[in-house]
Amino acid sequence: MASPARKMPIKRLPMLPAERALKVIAGRWKAVILYHLFDGPRRLTALKAMMPGITQKVLIQQLREMEEHGLVSREIFAEVPARVEYSATSLGLSLEPILLALCQWGQHHADELNETHRLADCIIRPRQARHAYMA
Repeated sequence: MASPARKMPIKRLPMLPAERALKVIAGRWKAVILYHLFDGPRRLTALKAMMPGITQKVLIQQLREMEEHGLVSREIFAEVPARVEYSATSLGLSLEPILLALCQWGQHHADELNETHRLADCIIRPRQARHAYMA
């Protein structure tokens, strides 16, 4: 039985798996957007409020790219005015440990180069740890 046709990404992705992964998560804001979606669906205005440094144009562009690559889903509710929510897909959620590892490596890299004073707090944290604080 043939599998259902899947929408092909607009841009071709690299053939090397590591390069492909980096291309999909590349972008100044993608990791931060995913971080906020790890906890559940968010509306565009809520995401924008959580990231005051991002323009709405860039936020929408990054969300569209992540939706195209299967990391984020968009749900439009039949309401007036229409309500749209973005959420991380299971594929997007599978990036959580990877983003945590990248964050930890970035901290290690800064340590090795004596640049920890230049780092911001790493916001990617294991979901279990975040929920433990709330309990």
